[in-house]
Amino acid sequence: MVEFDEIFASLSKIRNKIDNLSKTIDFEQCNKRLKLLEEKVSNQKFWENQENSLVILSELKLVKKKVYNFKNLTKKFYEILNFAKLCYEENELSIVQDIKKDISKISQELEDFTIETLLSGPYDSNNAIITLHAGSGGTEAQDWNEMLFRMYCRWAEKNKKTVKVLDFLDGEEAGLKNISILVKGKNSYGFLKGEAGVHRLVRVSPFDASGRRHTSFAAVEVIPEIDEKVNVDISTDDIKMDVFRASGAGGQHVNKTSSAVRLTHLPTGIVVSCQNERSQVQNREQAMKMLKSKLIEIKEREHLEKIEDIKGVQKEITWGSQIRSYVFMPYMLVKDHRTGVEIGNVDSVMDGGINEFINAYLKRSIQSS
Repeated sequence: MVEFDEIFASLSKIRNKIDNLSKTIDFEQCNKRLKLLEEKVSNQKFWENQENSLVILSELKLVKKKVYNFKNLTKKFYEILNFAKLCYEENELSIVQDIKKDISKISQELEDFTIETLLSGPYDSNNAIITLHAGSGGTEAQDWNEMLFRMYCRWAEKNKKTVKVLDFLDGEEAGLKNISILVKGKNSYGFLKGEAGVHRLVRVSPFDASGRRHTSFAAVEVIPEIDEKVNVDISTDDIKMDVFRASGAGGQHVNKTSSAVRLTHLPTGIVVSCQNERSQVQNREQAMKMLKSKLIEIKEREHLEKIEDIKGVQKEITWGSQIRSYVFMPYMLVKDHRTGVEIGNVDSVMDGGINEFINAYLKRSIQSS
């Protein structure tokens, strides 16, 4: 029966994916680790070292969730498989569509769980700080920068994250020259880290009366928000602080006092700023968190032993090395140059539909590691 041939073929593919996932997460080792952590928690002396106890509890929660989700996923798969076999033996064709729906559902659950297991970096579970820089090209590039800002806001909304604007500089006529945002929610950095790089736009510019085609660039920088508990040794003598009035066309962004803060890390030339908190003190605290996050991210990316080893301004993003192109004409296409993923529905992408790019990047990262 053709219908059941298709069903069993789909289930065979799912079983292979589950087997591969078991190897990826080292399920047997996870199970052993879970039992060990549970034994530690049940020990009467567990709370004698409260700081260490909290670390163990945090790991226990993560390992338990991973083990439970994998077991639950495997159980669902075999329930569907056994039910399909039974229906096949009974020649029960009326139930085929229901089985296909169950297969579609578990396929999505498997995909979601697989992606979640790929977020195993030390900061993947953290919030993300995204900074967008308009490239050369004046108003056209600044408008493109604002379009990307909206895209990430819409992605956050669709994925149950929240966005907080930390700093921004309006474009001269339209758009944004620069903007920094904090994306809050579990695994925000893990999902968004692959967005770092140069994004290229090709379209007929609405700002060109001649209707010519323009190419614009914007650079996206993504760093994890570092927990305040993480100790980063930064000398106050190495920091220059400037204060200024918040920018903006009006409303909540107009500030009559110089509450906005800009911090420059003198040894490296790194500059961060924050203007959207209510006071200068709050803006400075947020700017310091941004600076610490950026220094730690650079230190780990460059495999340096200490912060002091960072020399000069880091230029990890260079024009012309675009990671993704967004073409609005002569055809509609968004292409990621690292993974080869292409999406023809540009409007959907600009409305936050970038999960296909994100997932492909995560899978590529683990395959190349």
